[in-house]
Amino acid sequence: MRGGPVVAVMLVAAGAALAQAQAPAPNAPAPTPAPSTVERNAKGLAGKPIQVGIYLNVQPDCSSGPLPSIRLVTPPGNGTVTIKRGKVSATNYKQCLALEVPGFIAFYQSKTDFAGTDTVTLEVKFPQGRTEVQRIMINVGVGPAGQKI
Repeated sequence: MRGGPVVAVMLVAAGAALAQAQAPAPNAPAPTPAPSTVERNAKGLAGKPIQVGIYLNVQPDCSSGPLPSIRLVTPPGNGTVTIKRGKVSATNYKQCLALEVPGFIAFYQSKTDFAGTDTVTLEVKFPQGRTEVQRIMINVGVGPAGQKI
């Protein structure tokens, strides 16, 4: 996933005193970038686990890095969200032909009698400092056994 564009703004001051007053203090922490917002959709059957996200950290050498932290910002109104730790296998992911790394997998499960759309918001903080707010809309349907939505 990629973040938004980086915009740099430079102010030019006429006086040296003004320039010194605006300069950041040495060793000051870099400002935290604003979180990006991602909207996604998922669908599945009522009362069954629906996978709504996979979160991992793959390094340039195809090894695993520290996993992101995940926080439930807005819980769903008609179900629950569960985060499980597991191994994620992928082929042709970025420059990696095949890999198996640890990751977090998010599942949503509605109440058994619910049909409609539910929404959950997660905040994902990646180790590199990027934060992403994910708004996930889940379309929950009820159908005869064996019928897929």
